[in-house]
Amino acid sequence: MKTYTFHHLMPFAAVVFLTLSFLSGCKGKSSSKDQAAAKDTVYTDLFLPDTTYASAEAIQYKIDQADSLDHPLTDLDDRYAGEDVCTFRKNMSRNGSFGGRVQGTPTDIEVAWEFRTGEDYKRTWQNTQWGGGSGWTGQPLYLKKSNEIVAGSLCSHIYFINFDTGDSTRTSLYSHNAIKGTMCYDAEYNNLYVGQGLPFEQPFGIMVFDLDKHSESQARGIDPKARRNWGAYDSSPVVVGGFLFWCGENGSVYKYQRSKGQLTEVSVLRYTVNGAAPGIENSICAYRNYGFFGDNHGNIICINLNTMKPVWYYSNHDDTDASIVCQVENGIPYLYTGCEVDKQGETGICHFIKLNGLNGQLVWEKEIPCGRFHHGKSVDDGGLYDTPLLGSGDAKGMIFASISRNGADGKGDASGQFHAFDTATGEERYMVQLDRYAWASPVAFLNENNEMFILQCDCGGKMYLIRATTGEVLVKKQVGMNFESSPVVVGNAAVIGSRGNTIYKVVVK
Repeated sequence: MKTYTFHHLMPFAAVVFLTLSFLSGCKGKSSSKDQAAAKDTVYTDLFLPDTTYASAEAIQYKIDQADSLDHPLTDLDDRYAGEDVCTFRKNMSRNGSFGGRVQGTPTDIEVAWEFRTGEDYKRTWQNTQWGGGSGWTGQPLYLKKSNEIVAGSLCSHIYFINFDTGDSTRTSLYSHNAIKGTMCYDAEYNNLYVGQGLPFEQPFGIMVFDLDKHSESQARGIDPKARRNWGAYDSSPVVVGGFLFWCGENGSVYKYQRSKGQLTEVSVLRYTVNGAAPGIENSICAYRNYGFFGDNHGNIICINLNTMKPVWYYSNHDDTDASIVCQVENGIPYLYTGCEVDKQGETGICHFIKLNGLNGQLVWEKEIPCGRFHHGKSVDDGGLYDTPLLGSGDAKGMIFASISRNGADGKGDASGQFHAFDTATGEERYMVQLDRYAWASPVAFLNENNEMFILQCDCGGKMYLIRATTGEVLVKKQVGMNFESSPVVVGNAAVIGSRGNTIYKVVVK
């Protein structure tokens, strides 16, 4: 394997572009990073330029390549446009609408079925036991053709469930180690890509299952070249331009060539910032040939998916586990994300931000005080864990996220808040107090009048149905034990796993 080492590159290639100036009306802090690039540049060519901005000088990196070929993206077609849900938040921008539909104004959340997973009480290297059900992010997949829910579990099994009845459709697959994150289905090869979250046995890393054979076809353990000796993958991979991109908690970003039952390493980005190699737990977000991710130290990084080189860098203060959401506005990709209160100590600030995805410039920033929640010997950090939800229908121009305040608001040690912000200005439209903090990502339903309703689940097992435009809570219902996982939506129903050993299908009525 050939190794190429880079520290920083000045811009060396550009594509023909059209610059459009418009008044954004945004308020907030200005970025102290890149001011060199015009923030309102719109690129009309399909591929974004092979450019590295000065902010990326903060990154020390190396790219391992399997050979001397460039391996450019073959196309940028949207492979996630159908009814299948094949990766976390449905598409490569992590902003996918699941297409949830309801009639009129919903007034109830009804449990349609409950599926029991196994339970595994083997101890990990940290001497912890995880049982069954599902954890963070744990979003199930949905395969329309077979009408199946595909769900990974903390008990190390992958379950195939009939969406209508809640019955098993196939024998479960065994992943040897607990699954916390969201899997990824590759319809082109009928592969299932699974990241392991907690080690019970070796190898500990990623797995590929050939669903035609309904069996394991590949397992890759801890990467000896990684900057961190930890094999977990809570990140959900995504296919962009024919290649699979996958971030690891070992501090590496992988570009794989796909084939039947196999992944073949093409190139790997390995990096440090200020001498540290943070792990990556969020799922890489992509727009055209640019990929965006955050890490455990709050570094927000954009890379060129063709070359794997950094394009820009932004520091967002603290651990960033929630996946970045991308939305194109007036021809420009904008990013939304936020950090936790982890490295800051017992109390601190969740910095919820909007960035220009082309150059990493800050558009606006909201600062939300948060704290840690102590329960027994365990500690849960405050801040953002769920992936934000963009408004649609009558709530277009809004973005929604739950923030784990954890006592910072004076309302209890496990408190959470559901926030609605204006996407243009960052102004808070409203806040809904939750009984507990929430790690599950909110999901949307639209009715025949294009009115938007939001389903939010919390870590106390409650479900909330919220009118998107006003924050009115239409339904609050105790359903499960602890919803850390994010739901998948099909029609007027959602499927979500809980801690314990239960996966629920609920119908919004």
